[in-house]
Amino acid sequence: MKKYCKITPEGTRDLLFEECLTYRNIEKLLAGVFQSRGFHEVVTPGLEYYDVFSQGESSIPQEFMFKVTDNKGRLMVVRPDSTLPIARLTATRLQNELKPLRLFYTQKVYHNYPSLRGRNNEINQSGIELLGASGVRADLEVLSTAVEALSRCVPDYRIELGHAGFFRALAKELPIDDEVRETIRSSIEQKNYAALDTILDRLEQSQAVLAIRRLPRLFGGEEVFDEAFGLCSEIQEAQEPLEYLKGLYQKLAKLGMGNKLMIDLGIVHRNDYYSGIVFSGYVLGSGDAILSGGRYDRLLKAFDSPMPAIGFAIDINALTKLMMDRGNLPSQKSTDVLIHGDDGYEIKALDYSNSMKMSGLCCENSVLETREAAVDYAKTQKIPRVDFVGAEIETKLL
Repeated sequence: MKKYCKITPEGTRDLLFEECLTYRNIEKLLAGVFQSRGFHEVVTPGLEYYDVFSQGESSIPQEFMFKVTDNKGRLMVVRPDSTLPIARLTATRLQNELKPLRLFYTQKVYHNYPSLRGRNNEINQSGIELLGASGVRADLEVLSTAVEALSRCVPDYRIELGHAGFFRALAKELPIDDEVRETIRSSIEQKNYAALDTILDRLEQSQAVLAIRRLPRLFGGEEVFDEAFGLCSEIQEAQEPLEYLKGLYQKLAKLGMGNKLMIDLGIVHRNDYYSGIVFSGYVLGSGDAILSGGRYDRLLKAFDSPMPAIGFAIDINALTKLMMDRGNLPSQKSTDVLIHGDDGYEIKALDYSNSMKMSGLCCENSVLETREAAVDYAKTQKIPRVDFVGAEIETKLL
């Protein structure tokens, strides 16, 4: 007996009707935002060589990837991320293109979560990558694009903004190895205060220890900077990312985004991957981040094409669910007329249907055997009119 022929794999699901409409509408909205700002669409293969995702500090743990082999025995993976393939693409086919490059994508990624906990293994993402540009102008461009993209879909979002360099500078002051550093980072990311305190209590107390202990709580408005500067007054390397982040926040506030922005110095996810600002987008009613991104200036070096880069990705699955839960569904034009061709008049019925569609009507062609069955079907589907095509055209209003 085939056990799995009627179910989908764990972490995947079918999409039906209104959900598909919402899904495609979001894709269209986001693509419109990106194209209006000069970004060009790219699509990368669903299968990539494993080596693309095993690039040192930018690597993805192999247990999180679905792996296959090709007919030559080479290890391949089902695409777990879009940024790394786009980095590969930039370093190869686009290496001679004028920089900066403005690229966007809408495609699926696949994560092999050991424990799903309500997560999806198949995620549709839409995002941008701005490659070959550094500095405040590039960061402002990407952040303002993120704000515009979310605002086109939902009104009640917020962007949380941090800097990878702040935690890195503080951790550098501690007498710890990479393993302990990663445990500290993970505890901060998970807001696990007890685990964080247990580790820090073993260390000699210093300004860096005190600052890291407070890091998960350094969240809020512009006032966060005052506390953060006080916590690292003796650590010059930690003050530099704070200065940059504060200036960026103030510029965004002048654009009228202040009420949508929060500072979160506890954003430390993939700290070895990101090199500058990091940010996440949240929407009321969704616990996990719907948008995530940041600056990753070291990534392209792994592909022998060093250049600064920044980007973000939006989880279309999560955004679709949120909009459907709110009843925010795109309208679909209902069928105006059902066209039924009598025996021997099937081709005439198809020609008639085409002419009716040219006049702006939404037409459905009957595939039923009799007029009576066609009328019953139209009543069930709430189609208000049936046109019978024979020697003459007859109309029945329901």
